[in-house]
Amino acid sequence: LVCVDCGSVVSEGTLADDPVGGTGLERVKEICRILRVSSEIEDLALTHFRQAYEHESFINVTLQRKELLAGCCVFVSCRQRDWPITLGTISCLLNADQTLVGGVYQNMMKILNIQAPFINVTDVIEAHVQEYKINTQHVPEELAEDSKVLSKRAVALVELAGDSWIVTGRKPLPIMMAATYLAWQSLNPNKHRLRLSLDKFCQLAKVQKRKPATTRITELKEVLCKLGRELPWVREPVTQNDVVRLVGDILEHRHTLLTRALRTHERAMEADCTETFALNSLTEEVAPSQISESMDQTANASSVVQPCPNTRGENQEGDGDENHQSEDPEPNWGKRVLFAPPCVLHAKMRRVERPVQNVTGDEEISDSEIDSYIRSPQEVRDFSQMQKMASCSDSGKS
Repeated sequence: LVCVDCGSVVSEGTLADDPVGGTGLERVKEICRILRVSSEIEDLALTHFRQAYEHESFINVTLQRKELLAGCCVFVSCRQRDWPITLGTISCLLNADQTLVGGVYQNMMKILNIQAPFINVTDVIEAHVQEYKINTQHVPEELAEDSKVLSKRAVALVELAGDSWIVTGRKPLPIMMAATYLAWQSLNPNKHRLRLSLDKFCQLAKVQKRKPATTRITELKEVLCKLGRELPWVREPVTQNDVVRLVGDILEHRHTLLTRALRTHERAMEADCTETFALNSLTEEVAPSQISESMDQTANASSVVQPCPNTRGENQEGDGDENHQSEDPEPNWGKRVLFAPPCVLHAKMRRVERPVQNVTGDEEISDSEIDSYIRSPQEVRDFSQMQKMASCSDSGKS
């Protein structure tokens, strides 16, 4: 405390007299009130913070790390009391990198020796949708939507994304944002909503846009198009520009449409295999009766997708190594199926390390390698001419 008149210090030491945690406890309370959690969750978060703050791993760290600790205590308390929340939401509130928050969270869990139950992404959507300010109090009527109705449609889209492998290995916030955006458009696909991009939608709803959400929207639309083409009453081609109008019908019959889409894809793969096999048979001058017989056998095969016959023309009477190589599957098998995990569709090329060969000097030299060491007639003439010029220059110097 400093005197206003003379500027002298009246009292000091208030920082040392602060309770355990200091402003950290206030930060915990502030985050709990922003999230509007119950008093039970707030008390549990305060207890976790007091226990973790006194540990040597957090007592002598920066203020930023202590603030991250406050957010992590709120996060684990919400999880323990079945309050749906994601680590990305905490990172957004703290304005911190999610990797740093995750590191503090893992360290805190190890120190306190506690566990937090895992939750399904669909359980978090209802809380996520409430962050969007798109009710009649904030936006015009043609853009407004009830949060409960929007949550139900968004949950159905996320479930469809899970059935088609889009959710696998992905962060939840971009997927939930993409599902919320498509749900909002499909509930009332008027011209005002359809022409509104994701950027403008986030500005309208007063939420921070997640960059991967744009890619998730494209992936969801691709799945919706594959299912929309199986609707029997849809005659015109289904594209990503107009598939939003069919979202309601697709979600209502999605299990049936998934089955029909898989069967259509299997029949297309069988037709390609039959055509490829017939072409190979013609090139090998097989009798027409054998071609028709093989085609009939392929048509009567099971509905399970079988790999196409190898078109490399390998020798069936070759050794075991050649046959084994011919039966190896293609590197990216996701191109042959209707739905596949993202890690398969966008697989990274792995570096193949070649085995190191021990050179002893007794290896056989191929004819092509020997020819590379033999000089051509032109090279012989050039070499002899260069030697003459070198000898002349040496004699001139002497």
